[in-house]
Amino acid sequence: MRIRVVNPNTTAAMTALIGASARAVAGPGVLVEAVTSATGPASVESHYDEALSVPGLLAAVADGEASDVDGYVVACFGDPGLDAARELARGPVVGIAEAAMHAAALLGRGFSVVTTLERTRGRAWELAHRYTAPGACRGVHACDIPVLELDADPHLADRVAALGGLALEEDGSDVIVLGCAGMAGLCEAVSARLGVPVVDGVGAATLLVQSLVTLGLRTSARNEYAPPLPKPYTGALAGFGMTIQSGSAKSPVSRGSRAM
Repeated sequence: MRIRVVNPNTTAAMTALIGASARAVAGPGVLVEAVTSATGPASVESHYDEALSVPGLLAAVADGEASDVDGYVVACFGDPGLDAARELARGPVVGIAEAAMHAAALLGRGFSVVTTLERTRGRAWELAHRYTAPGACRGVHACDIPVLELDADPHLADRVAALGGLALEEDGSDVIVLGCAGMAGLCEAVSARLGVPVVDGVGAATLLVQSLVTLGLRTSARNEYAPPLPKPYTGALAGFGMTIQSGSAKSPVSRGSRAM
């Protein structure tokens, strides 16, 4: 089984961290390919960043389709381009916020998200309302550390644990969700400090994709996630015009990604 974990930003160091976290949980015989987007922002911390990260993500998925990848993880907590990727891929596509929130809802009556910048809290709330039952997400808290500074902070685990502890008290929650792919790898340290489950979306999404592939399940193509209709695209997106291949496989005319 091949699972492609796509980092929608262009920072290779973060892709390496994401890939290590995914491989740490993948089962025997599962090949995890961690891929850095070939185009887009260095980090995704705004709606503008998110919008511009999607073409690179889709190119990485299209490249995977050309080489028979079985499933995909969208490794950014805003889950950018998730619906579009599902229209493109034959196998399952799972976002890390989606997987983390679903997992957290199975581990307690309520969860809190610890994320990066204050400005990203609205997006996390929006996804929580989409993915989980009302009241499952009790709060979203920001540590106000830019994504590109996460790996340079020697006290990151302490800061996340301190904010997580505050979230547990203020929200009355039972589980902490780490709200950034750049926080992957902090689960054990933060959980030990807080004494509650701490969910990293990279690991959760990787295992969810693995399970869906093992079960022989894939995204339904009956309605909304059916292949996009072929049509021309112009300008910088000219290479993204769709072609429909045999077996309902979907692929843009041009592709571009790089594996780490």
